[in-house]
Amino acid sequence: MDMMETLRKLAAAFGPAGAEGEVSQLIEELAKPYCDEIRRDTLGNLICRKKGEGPRVMLSAHMDSIGLVATHIDEKGFIRVGAIGGVAPARVLYTPVRFQNGVSGVISADAGYDPAKLKMSELFVDIGASSREEAAQKVRIGDVAVYATQTTQAGERAFGPYMDNRVSCLVLLMAMEQLGKTDNDVYFVFSSQEELGLRGAKTAAWDIDPDFGVAVDVTPADDEPGSKHLVSSVFDGGAAVKVMDGSVICHPWMVERLMELAQGQGIRAQRDVIRAGGTDAGAIHLTRSGVCTGGISIPCRYVHTPVEMVDLRDVAACVKLLCAFVESKLEKVC
Repeated sequence: MDMMETLRKLAAAFGPAGAEGEVSQLIEELAKPYCDEIRRDTLGNLICRKKGEGPRVMLSAHMDSIGLVATHIDEKGFIRVGAIGGVAPARVLYTPVRFQNGVSGVISADAGYDPAKLKMSELFVDIGASSREEAAQKVRIGDVAVYATQTTQAGERAFGPYMDNRVSCLVLLMAMEQLGKTDNDVYFVFSSQEELGLRGAKTAAWDIDPDFGVAVDVTPADDEPGSKHLVSSVFDGGAAVKVMDGSVICHPWMVERLMELAQGQGIRAQRDVIRAGGTDAGAIHLTRSGVCTGGISIPCRYVHTPVEMVDLRDVAACVKLLCAFVESKLEKVC
């Protein structure tokens, strides 16, 4: 599959946490040629299986995004909104948004706001309505909206909305396509509601009961100007092999196995540490009596803003490393 064309489609699909249906449907269509069975569970996880007689391997990339939810419509037709996931008010001002029914608007804030102290309660979405009645015909309380920015390529870099985490969904899809012979029983999980607390991965992992788990996500990049070095991975450093974050300390065997595979197959890789935040690995590794869990991440700049950036060379490295792990002989060593 074409990397940028697929990434554009994934990033444009509507799928905030709790309303992942559109992006789930797109992923299912893309995954069908490469899987033996596809199903959904109660929480909306999309689970694609490539059957094997070996250990069960769960590869998880969350398909949901952050977003906004309509909470109040005032008499002039302005729509007050709350956050779905980690929305930073000052980072989203004057961003175009769209609701699931196609209604468009722009995020603004009360006059006289203090940029340093801006709160979600001061934000509103202007959809061009002039009264509460007009706005209520277009948007209901509880309707959700996503950023309506575009995905663009500049050399080896791609930037646009929801690289977190549609770029990791792309990694799973490309791994499905490129995966060679393996005896392992592989579950590609496109999880729901990660942005609200790793919810989908928790139920999916309980159901699958994997022997090994790998969470694929973005990780904050350490090469932005003025970095305080609270994270470790950089652009064009290759696949970021998770050591730890705020949700998990990855099993040492998984860290070493992934780094050894990268070195042995000439795949660029780097060790990844972030001091806060989390991925689906946080839910997977605590399942039942514990799961041998690791993580492969794509360094990402400007995380949780309307325009995030990744390096396509890192994306390609993540695909290769994920395939290398799944194709390797896995035994219950953890």
